[in-house]
Amino acid sequence: MSMPIQRTIFSEEHELFRSSVRRFMEEEIAPHMDRWRQQGYVDRELWRRAGETGLLCVTMPEEYGGAGADRKYSAILIEEQARINAAGPGFPMHSDIVAPYILRFGSPEQKAQWLPKMARGEAIGSIGMTEPGAGSDLKKIKTTAQRVGDEWVINGSKIFITNGFITDLIVLVAKTDPTLGSKGISLFLVEADRAGFSKGQPLNKVGQQAQDTAEIFLSNVRVPATNLLGQEGKGFGYLMEELAWERLMIAIRSVAGAVEAIEQTVAYTKERQAFGQSVIEFQNSRFKLAECKTKTQIARVYVDYCLDLVSRGELDPEAAAMAKWWCTELQNRVLDECVQLHGGYGYILDYPIARAWTDARAQMIYGGTNEIMKEIIGRKL
Repeated sequence: MSMPIQRTIFSEEHELFRSSVRRFMEEEIAPHMDRWRQQGYVDRELWRRAGETGLLCVTMPEEYGGAGADRKYSAILIEEQARINAAGPGFPMHSDIVAPYILRFGSPEQKAQWLPKMARGEAIGSIGMTEPGAGSDLKKIKTTAQRVGDEWVINGSKIFITNGFITDLIVLVAKTDPTLGSKGISLFLVEADRAGFSKGQPLNKVGQQAQDTAEIFLSNVRVPATNLLGQEGKGFGYLMEELAWERLMIAIRSVAGAVEAIEQTVAYTKERQAFGQSVIEFQNSRFKLAECKTKTQIARVYVDYCLDLVSRGELDPEAAAMAKWWCTELQNRVLDECVQLHGGYGYILDYPIARAWTDARAQMIYGGTNEIMKEIIGRKL
C-alpha cells in the first residue's frame, strides 16, 4: 500500500541506505524475534553485526567510527525497524540518544573512549533517568552523587531502563546538590562493571518483550571525577536539549508502525471471507481503512516537516511534543481498528497485528507521557 503523497525529504543516497537497512532487518532481526521475545532481550552478537554493517551511530563523525550522516538516516533505521515490528533491539536509544549526549557534552577523552566502541557494537549504551518514584518529573529523582576526593560516590536506583539488562555504559542522571532542584542535577558516565552496580532481570512487560527494559541499582558506586559528563549542575539543561529529538523519534516510529499495520490489515481483509465475500468488500471495512490511511498520511506529512526542521537545527520542544502526542495516539487508534478488522485472530499473539497492538501502547508513556506533551504545548498558548 502506497501513501498518496510522495515523500520528498529523502535523497537517492537515503533510499540506497534504506535498501541495505531493510535487508539487514529482514535477514538478521526478523527471523529471531520470537526467541528474543521469549528471553526478554536481543543477543549481543546482533549489535556487533549491526556495527560491522555500519548501522550504529551513523550520525557520529567518522573520526569516532560513525558515518557523519544526517538524522534522516536515523529516521530510516527507525522506520525499517518499525516495518518488521521489532520493538527491540534498542538501536535508537544507543545511537541517537546516548551517543549524542557523549558527543555533545563529553570530553575528548570520553568521546575517544566510548564512541568508537559504540559504533562497532562492542559497548551498548543506555540512559538512566526514570526512578521508581520519579517519572516525567525529573526534579524528583533521588539518586545522588557525592564528591569524595577524586571520585563521585553514587547511590540510588533507576527503572524502565531501555537496554538496561545488556548495557555496558549508562548515562546516569543524579543529584549532585539536592538543595538546588533542577540546577543540582548532573550527568555521569557509569560503567556497568563497577563495584556496587547491579541489574535486575528484564521487566515482564505487556508488549515490547524483545526490548530489554530493566531496573538498575547503585550502591556506593565509585567513579572517577572524570566520569562527570559535561559540567556539574548542567544535567537538566542537557537533557532538555536532546528530548525534542527523542520525542520526534517516537513519532517517526509511530507513523511507520501505523503504515505497516494498515498494509497488513488490507492484505488480511482481502483474503478473509465473511458472508460469501471478502471482508474488505464491506463498506464499513473500506471506510475504516480509508480513515486510518488518511489520518496516517496527514501525520506523516507533519513528521517529515519536523525531520526537515531537525536537518536545519530548528526543531523546538513544542513541535516535537505535538508530533509525539498526536502520532502515538494515532498509531494506537489505527491499531485498535486493525485488530477489530482481524476479528478474533487480531487478539492472537501469533498474528503480527496483535504484537504491534501491545507494543505500541508504551509509546504514549515513555519519552514523557502524552499528558506532559500537552502541558508543554499548553505553556506556549
